[in-house]
Amino acid sequence: MRQPAHVRPALLVGLAGASAVLLGAFGAHALRGVLDARGIELWHTAVEYHAWHALALALAVALGRGRGGRLATAAFAAGIVLFSGSLYALALGAPRWVGIVTPFGGLAFVTGWLALGWALRPRHE
Repeated sequence: MRQPAHVRPALLVGLAGASAVLLGAFGAHALRGVLDARGIELWHTAVEYHAWHALALALAVALGRGRGGRLATAAFAAGIVLFSGSLYALALGAPRWVGIVTPFGGLAFVTGWLALGWALRPRHE
């Protein structure tokens, strides 16, 4: 059965938050002793940005209105995948060229914050 359109962003928020917790725990437990110091640092940065932007995604879904809210939602989701995803991959030994993706994820995060600010601006009626 097909989900109503408004349910999908809520599921995305749940997936983003849960995956941040799971990947953080995986890094702290399963990867201890497996990754070198640089890998641990990359993993930690990925989890931090993932978790913070999962919260930003929740804010965008809950409070963002109109095009700005939709753009913020999409940008935060893309940022998590591109920025954190590329750092997770690099930590696990992906080729260095994967790092080319990381700044695009950072740009998506910045876009998300700007769009969220736009969506939350006071409206004069």
